[in-house]
Amino acid sequence: MGEAVSAVLEALRRLRIVPLIVIDDPGRADGLAAALADGGLPCAEVAFRTPAALEALRRLAAKPGLLVGAGTVLTPDQAAQARGAGARFVVSPGLDRRVVDWCRAHDVAVFPGVCTPTEIAAAVAMGLGVLKFFPAEPMGGLPFLKAVAAPFTGVEFIPTGGLAATHLPAYLGCRRVVACGGSWMAPQAWIADGQFDRIRAAAAESVRLAAAPPPGA
Repeated sequence: MGEAVSAVLEALRRLRIVPLIVIDDPGRADGLAAALADGGLPCAEVAFRTPAALEALRRLAAKPGLLVGAGTVLTPDQAAQARGAGARFVVSPGLDRRVVDWCRAHDVAVFPGVCTPTEIAAAVAMGLGVLKFFPAEPMGGLPFLKAVAAPFTGVEFIPTGGLAATHLPAYLGCRRVVACGGSWMAPQAWIADGQFDRIRAAAAESVRLAAAPPPGA
Protein backbone atom coordinates (compact mmCIF):
# COMPACT_ATOMS: atom_id res chain seq x y z
CA MET A 1 0.00 0.00 0.00
CA GLY A 2 1.48 3.34 -1.08
CA GLU A 3 1.67 6.46 1.05
CA ALA A 4 -1.15 8.17 -0.87
CA VAL A 5 -3.52 5.26 -0.27
CA SER A 6 -2.55 5.03 3.40
CA ALA A 7 -3.22 8.75 3.86
CA VAL A 8 -6.69 8.43 2.36
CA LEU A 9 -7.58 5.48 4.60
CA GLU A 10 -6.32 7.33 7.66
CA ALA A 11 -8.51 10.30 6.76
CA LEU A 12 -11.59 8.13 6.19
CA ARG A 13 -11.10 6.39 9.52
CA ARG A 14 -11.06 9.80 11.14
CA LEU A 15 -14.01 11.29 9.22
CA ARG A 16 -16.16 8.11 9.32
CA ILE A 17 -18.60 9.56 6.75
CA VAL A 18 -18.23 9.94 2.97
CA PRO A 19 -20.74 12.39 1.44
CA LEU A 20 -21.84 11.21 -2.01
CA ILE A 21 -22.25 14.29 -4.19
CA VAL A 22 -24.35 14.46 -7.36
CA ILE A 23 -23.94 17.95 -8.76
CA ASP A 24 -25.39 19.62 -11.85
CA ASP A 25 -23.64 23.01 -11.68
CA PRO A 26 -19.90 23.39 -10.96
CA GLY A 27 -20.69 26.90 -9.76
CA ARG A 28 -22.24 25.35 -6.65
CA ALA A 29 -18.91 23.77 -5.66
CA ASP A 30 -17.67 26.67 -3.54
CA GLY A 31 -20.81 26.87 -1.43
CA LEU A 32 -20.96 23.11 -1.08
CA ALA A 33 -17.34 22.84 0.04
CA ALA A 34 -17.86 25.52 2.68
CA ALA A 35 -21.09 23.93 3.93
CA LEU A 36 -19.53 20.48 4.34
CA ALA A 37 -16.39 21.82 6.00
CA ASP A 38 -18.31 24.13 8.34
CA GLY A 39 -20.48 21.17 9.30
CA GLY A 40 -17.37 19.25 10.30
CA LEU A 41 -17.32 16.97 7.26
CA PRO A 42 -14.55 18.08 4.87
CA CYS A 43 -14.99 15.25 2.38
CA ALA A 44 -16.79 14.68 -0.92
CA GLU A 45 -17.19 11.75 -3.30
CA VAL A 46 -18.28 13.34 -6.56
CA ALA A 47 -20.37 10.86 -8.55
CA PHE A 48 -19.69 10.69 -12.28
CA ARG A 49 -23.41 10.84 -13.02
CA THR A 50 -23.72 14.33 -14.53
CA PRO A 51 -21.87 16.29 -17.22
CA ALA A 52 -20.72 18.72 -14.52
CA ALA A 53 -19.09 16.08 -12.34
CA LEU A 54 -15.50 16.38 -13.56
CA GLU A 55 -15.34 20.17 -13.36
CA ALA A 56 -17.08 20.15 -9.98
CA LEU A 57 -14.54 17.58 -8.74
CA ARG A 58 -11.71 19.79 -10.01
CA ARG A 59 -13.05 22.81 -8.12
CA LEU A 60 -13.66 20.87 -4.93
CA ALA A 61 -10.24 19.23 -5.04
CA ALA A 62 -8.65 22.69 -5.16
CA LYS A 63 -10.08 23.52 -1.73
CA PRO A 64 -7.46 23.16 1.02
CA GLY A 65 -8.28 20.53 3.63
CA LEU A 66 -11.07 18.87 1.62
CA LEU A 67 -10.69 15.14 0.90
CA VAL A 68 -12.15 14.61 -2.57
CA GLY A 69 -12.74 11.43 -4.53
CA ALA A 70 -14.69 10.25 -7.55
CA GLY A 71 -17.68 7.93 -7.41
CA THR A 72 -19.58 5.88 -10.00
CA VAL A 73 -16.29 5.28 -11.81
CA LEU A 74 -16.88 2.61 -14.45
CA THR A 75 -13.73 2.65 -16.60
CA PRO A 76 -9.97 3.19 -16.31
CA ASP A 77 -10.37 6.32 -18.47
CA GLN A 78 -12.75 7.79 -15.92
CA ALA A 79 -10.32 6.89 -13.15
CA ALA A 80 -7.55 8.69 -15.03
CA GLN A 81 -9.75 11.75 -15.56
CA ALA A 82 -10.65 11.77 -11.88
CA ARG A 83 -7.04 11.57 -10.78
CA GLY A 84 -6.11 14.33 -13.23
CA ALA A 85 -8.79 16.54 -11.70
CA GLY A 86 -7.43 15.97 -8.20
CA ALA A 87 -9.37 12.97 -6.90
CA ARG A 88 -7.53 11.14 -4.13
CA PHE A 89 -9.75 8.06 -4.18
CA VAL A 90 -12.00 6.21 -6.61
CA VAL A 91 -15.24 4.38 -5.84
CA SER A 92 -17.00 2.00 -8.24
CA PRO A 93 -20.49 0.51 -7.97
CA GLY A 94 -19.14 -2.95 -8.81
CA LEU A 95 -15.92 -4.93 -8.94
CA ASP A 96 -14.09 -4.19 -12.21
CA ARG A 97 -10.53 -5.52 -12.43
CA ARG A 98 -9.61 -2.91 -15.06
CA VAL A 99 -10.42 -0.04 -12.72
CA VAL A 100 -8.80 -1.73 -9.75
CA ASP A 101 -5.60 -2.48 -11.66
CA TRP A 102 -5.34 1.07 -13.00
CA CYS A 103 -5.79 2.60 -9.55
CA ARG A 104 -3.31 0.26 -7.91
CA ALA A 105 -0.74 0.97 -10.63
CA HIS A 106 -1.10 4.71 -10.00
CA ASP A 107 -1.27 4.63 -6.16
CA VAL A 108 -4.88 5.78 -6.06
CA ALA A 109 -7.10 4.41 -3.29
CA VAL A 110 -9.89 2.37 -4.86
CA PHE A 111 -13.02 1.03 -3.20
CA PRO A 112 -15.04 -1.17 -5.58
CA GLY A 113 -18.57 -2.20 -4.73
CA VAL A 114 -19.29 -5.74 -3.51
CA CYS A 115 -22.29 -7.41 -1.92
CA THR A 116 -21.70 -11.19 -2.07
CA PRO A 117 -19.07 -13.59 -0.69
CA THR A 118 -17.94 -14.39 -4.24
CA GLU A 119 -17.31 -10.70 -4.99
CA ILE A 120 -15.48 -10.21 -1.70
CA ALA A 121 -13.28 -13.22 -2.43
CA ALA A 122 -12.50 -11.87 -5.90
CA ALA A 123 -11.57 -8.47 -4.44
CA VAL A 124 -9.30 -10.10 -1.86
CA ALA A 125 -7.59 -12.01 -4.68
CA MET A 126 -6.87 -8.63 -6.29
CA GLY A 127 -5.09 -7.52 -3.13
CA LEU A 128 -7.81 -5.25 -1.74
CA GLY A 129 -8.60 -4.95 1.94
CA VAL A 130 -11.21 -2.16 2.10
CA LEU A 131 -14.34 -2.49 -0.05
CA LYS A 132 -17.53 -0.61 -0.67
CA PHE A 133 -20.53 -2.65 0.52
CA PHE A 134 -23.31 -1.73 -1.91
CA PRO A 135 -26.26 -1.45 -1.89
CA ALA A 136 -26.15 -1.80 1.88
CA GLU A 137 -29.73 -1.36 3.07
CA PRO A 138 -31.50 -3.05 0.12
CA MET A 139 -29.21 -6.07 0.55
CA GLY A 140 -30.20 -6.54 4.17
CA GLY A 141 -28.28 -3.88 6.07
CA LEU A 142 -25.85 -4.47 8.89
CA PRO A 143 -26.95 -8.06 9.70
CA PHE A 144 -26.26 -9.10 6.10
CA LEU A 145 -22.91 -7.29 6.09
CA LYS A 146 -21.82 -9.05 9.28
CA ALA A 147 -22.83 -12.41 7.83
CA VAL A 148 -20.93 -12.06 4.54
CA ALA A 149 -17.93 -10.40 6.20
CA ALA A 150 -17.46 -13.12 8.81
CA PRO A 151 -15.32 -15.49 6.68
CA PHE A 152 -13.08 -12.64 5.48
CA THR A 153 -11.47 -11.61 8.72
CA GLY A 154 -8.99 -9.13 7.27
CA VAL A 155 -11.43 -7.16 5.12
CA GLU A 156 -13.10 -3.87 6.06
CA PHE A 157 -16.05 -2.12 4.45
CA ILE A 158 -17.57 1.23 3.52
CA PRO A 159 -21.33 0.62 3.45
CA THR A 160 -23.37 2.82 1.13
CA GLY A 161 -26.75 2.62 -0.52
CA GLY A 162 -29.97 3.51 1.27
CA LEU A 163 -28.25 4.78 4.42
CA ALA A 164 -29.49 7.73 6.48
CA ALA A 165 -27.95 9.60 9.38
CA THR A 166 -29.89 7.46 11.84
CA HIS A 167 -28.06 4.35 10.59
CA LEU A 168 -24.65 5.70 11.58
CA PRO A 169 -24.37 4.60 15.25
CA ALA A 170 -25.15 0.96 14.42
CA TYR A 171 -22.98 0.68 11.31
CA LEU A 172 -20.05 2.60 12.77
CA GLY A 173 -20.28 0.50 15.91
CA CYS A 174 -19.24 -2.49 13.80
CA ARG A 175 -15.48 -2.98 13.94
CA ARG A 176 -15.42 -4.04 10.27
CA VAL A 177 -16.76 -0.66 9.08
CA VAL A 178 -14.28 2.08 8.18
CA ALA A 179 -16.84 4.73 7.22
CA CYS A 180 -20.36 5.08 5.83
CA GLY A 181 -21.29 6.72 2.55
CA GLY A 182 -24.44 8.40 1.37
CA SER A 183 -26.11 11.54 0.07
CA TRP A 184 -28.52 12.25 2.91
CA MET A 185 -26.57 15.31 4.13
CA ALA A 186 -26.28 16.88 0.66
CA PRO A 187 -28.97 15.63 -1.73
CA GLN A 188 -28.76 16.65 -5.37
CA ALA A 189 -31.81 18.92 -5.05
CA TRP A 190 -30.37 20.79 -2.05
CA ILE A 191 -27.14 21.45 -3.93
CA ALA A 192 -29.00 22.61 -7.03
CA ASP A 193 -31.13 24.98 -4.95
CA GLY A 194 -28.14 26.36 -3.04
CA GLN A 195 -29.51 25.19 0.32
CA PHE A 196 -26.07 25.32 1.90
CA ASP A 197 -27.27 26.18 5.41
CA ARG A 198 -29.39 23.03 5.30
CA ILE A 199 -26.41 20.99 4.11
CA ARG A 200 -24.22 22.46 6.85
CA ALA A 201 -26.77 21.53 9.52
CA ALA A 202 -27.25 18.01 8.15
CA ALA A 203 -23.49 17.46 8.01
CA ALA A 204 -23.12 18.62 11.62
CA GLU A 205 -25.92 16.30 12.74
CA SER A 206 -24.31 13.40 10.90
CA VAL A 207 -20.99 14.08 12.62
CA ARG A 208 -22.78 14.10 15.96
CA LEU A 209 -24.48 10.77 15.26
CA ALA A 210 -21.24 9.23 14.01
CA ALA A 211 -19.76 9.87 17.46
CA ALA A 212 -22.76 8.37 19.27
CA PRO A 213 -22.44 4.92 20.90
CA PRO A 214 -24.01 2.04 18.98
CA PRO A 215 -27.42 0.74 20.12
CA GLY A 216 -27.11 -1.44 23.19
CA ALA A 217 -23.61 -0.18 24.06
